[in-house]
Amino acid sequence: MIPYGRQSVDQADIDAVVEVLQSDWLTQGPTIERFEQAMAERCHADFAVAVCNATAALHIACLAAGLGPGDRLWTTPNTFLASANCGRYCGAEVDFVDIDPLTWNLDAFALAAKLDQAEQDGTLPKVLVAVAFSGQSCDLRKIAELAERYNFTVIEDASHAVGASYAGRPVGCGEFAAMTVFSFHPVKIITSAEGGMVLTNRPQLAERLQRLRSHGMTRDPQQMSEPSHGPWYYQQIELGFNYRITDLQAALGLSQLAKLDAFIARRRELAARYDRLLAYLPLTLPNAQPEAESAWHLYVVRLQTERIGLSHRQVFEGLRAAGIGVNLHYIPVHLQPYYRDLGFAEGDFPEAERYYAEAISLPLYPLLSDEQQDHVVEQLRRLTE
Repeated sequence: MIPYGRQSVDQADIDAVVEVLQSDWLTQGPTIERFEQAMAERCHADFAVAVCNATAALHIACLAAGLGPGDRLWTTPNTFLASANCGRYCGAEVDFVDIDPLTWNLDAFALAAKLDQAEQDGTLPKVLVAVAFSGQSCDLRKIAELAERYNFTVIEDASHAVGASYAGRPVGCGEFAAMTVFSFHPVKIITSAEGGMVLTNRPQLAERLQRLRSHGMTRDPQQMSEPSHGPWYYQQIELGFNYRITDLQAALGLSQLAKLDAFIARRRELAARYDRLLAYLPLTLPNAQPEAESAWHLYVVRLQTERIGLSHRQVFEGLRAAGIGVNLHYIPVHLQPYYRDLGFAEGDFPEAERYYAEAISLPLYPLLSDEQQDHVVEQLRRLTE
């Protein structure tokens, strides 16, 4: 079976983890800070806060933005559940903005129209989670302009986009978003097995993110309500969480980061090769978001079902039967039973629903060989021509 994605771990990665295993620090040690500093430098950000996974990163980013009961978070329906759930964790209401029919990212023009109506209704969002679907950013320039006009905080969920760029700068630099979230899950661009990170240029946000990931505790005398009792002393000054990453994970992530350029280069080579090989099949291929250079976490095609004798499901299952582990990113979040119970229904976001009825994620990862990719293309041709 050729999977849709998988990690690329070599001996250098293994050695980095073993070195930490043989050290004095397995967690809350110096390797975490080194990983954070390296990611911040790579992305031209001032601060990076590593956590146990990207869902935790989204949660504390929302809390740091002040999201709470009575507030609203908006995001795209074409994303993983966490991009919306993070708002519910904070007690906020969640709503969605439909996707651009060309890029399959959140539609900035639909956002502008929805904000105009929300301003009239008194229902503006406090936070927008702008997802970099498949590895390329949304129209962040327009989104940032809207954020300034309507006074909401932009969190870029760049879980797919480590190593991507927007407007000529690395994703995570903070030019268009208050905070950027990365994921280091094994199928992502680089992995720490599990892990996530929040990047920001705002010291107050970084300070709160660091506190929230570790039970709301501080050892900073300036934040305490009374003088320190001694070198052992700490205070919990708010409700936080145990969202800490380990030094073992940070060591793997740091080692992987050294290979990021090579990983991205191979992903882009494979994506360009798919573009050439699939150009004449009855498929809609990915389109570029202006100003965005994708990291190519995913390569998604949409079936032009009116030109194909088989159904969407038949093509998907036919590829699986041929040993190709295709996937579908994503089931629209608003159609999940939990969100239906909150009042969402079919027809609410028609572009995302049309996308779902046609999309298939093809295998794409650095260790995918040209021969394996040829097999994927041949089987897709067999099922669609």
